[in-house]
Amino acid sequence: MKERDGQEFHGQMLCEDCYIDALSPAKACDPWAVYSAKSFSKESGTGTNITETQSKILQILKETGGVEPKIISEMLQISPSDLEREVATLRHMEKLRAELREGKKTLCLW
Repeated sequence: MKERDGQEFHGQMLCEDCYIDALSPAKACDPWAVYSAKSFSKESGTGTNITETQSKILQILKETGGVEPKIISEMLQISPSDLEREVATLRHMEKLRAELREGKKTLCLW
């Protein structure tokens, strides 16, 4: 990476995507975001709109009954940080949740 192509963050040079992730990490547990998602859904009258990737995540969870995030990331060929953002959004919509199964974080439907 050329120095002009990145941003410095805590003494490290990061690419633009990594820099954005570092400044704005996904927050799955955010009561205000859950409230906002519910309010928007009620006010718009259209329900919640989900992306194609989010739909695929929900389908995988429906078919498997729950699976580790790493497996979903591999199945959809998306980065773990992209999956985190999608999962955070779906958690705010109360479409999925996380639980511990055999000591491992597992995503499952709400």
